[in-house]
Amino acid sequence: MNNLLNLGEKFIKDESGLSTVEVILILVVLVSLVIIFRGEMIDIVEDVFDAITKKVNKIT
Repeated sequence: MNNLLNLGEKFIKDESGLSTVEVILILVVLVSLVIIFRGEMIDIVEDVFDAITKKVNKIT
């Protein structure tokens, strides 16, 4: 019984999984930002490709 309590205490005090939690939280924030600003990012990428296409058409 004492071994089980010691194992439980070690599990609660163990911080080795902390980095995994941090990575998951960062990914959640990044995915949320992508979802929120999806429209704006699409507009920016389309504008960049339009500008590139216009410059290439001027050259040829």
